[in-house]
Amino acid sequence: MNYRTELSIKFANQSSYLDELFRIYPMSPEFVRDIDEEKWGEIEDSFNLRDNINLIENLLDLNLFPIKDSYVAYLRRDRSAIRRNPRTINRLCDRIYAIGLDEVYKLCSAPKETNRQIGPLFKKWVSDGGLGIIPVGVDKFEMNDKDAVLDASDAEMKRWCADNLGYSHNKGLDFVGRFDKKYVIGEAKFLTDFGGHQNAQFADAINTLTNTSAKAVTVAILDGVLYIGGGNNKLYRDITETYSKYNILSALFLRDFLCSI
Repeated sequence: MNYRTELSIKFANQSSYLDELFRIYPMSPEFVRDIDEEKWGEIEDSFNLRDNINLIENLLDLNLFPIKDSYVAYLRRDRSAIRRNPRTINRLCDRIYAIGLDEVYKLCSAPKETNRQIGPLFKKWVSDGGLGIIPVGVDKFEMNDKDAVLDASDAEMKRWCADNLGYSHNKGLDFVGRFDKKYVIGEAKFLTDFGGHQNAQFADAINTLTNTSAKAVTVAILDGVLYIGGGNNKLYRDITETYSKYNILSALFLRDFLCSI
């Protein structure tokens, strides 16, 4: 097994892993979403008048729809479907009327779920000097061959690596660095649970890790439930068996890894 994968597993199972991880992935509740007063006034009027068409139109203008329903996304993308499908609109409105106007406001102004905050946190930690080095833009990154971390968006990192390192994967990157004149590229994921979207996140990181087109050291910077051994944890089996020889490690050991290259 890769040495730092083993270190990550041991630390996750024997030490204050979550306490330490909070430095990189601080989960904090968001403030409630603002709702434009004029728009809310229109929603109130539509609700009180039982004007279904305008109620749905106005609610779709908000970032968050008050009820979960598989048809809402379609209506967001094709507003003309609202008037063509009265039974669907009536069904949605019946549910909205049933929960009451106060609850509608509460649901539409709810803060983002913490798992939706995770994406940018790793890069913010790196940008803030979490690795002991402050990232630089493309111009400074290309000035010499000294140790450096690239400060750019996922798409910009992908483009730079495609142009300079032969990177051909279709996904953006979370990390691009140069240490001891060797380039290091990778994706960072915090896997909060098993199944579904989390498995897809893991697959994205593995696809980058196993990409052999790039002239760079590849790394999967993974944290979360994949380090919990035993049971039916397929992610654990993947990192300890299928991908055991690859560079898979917790963000907590990334600095140590980079210094060893």
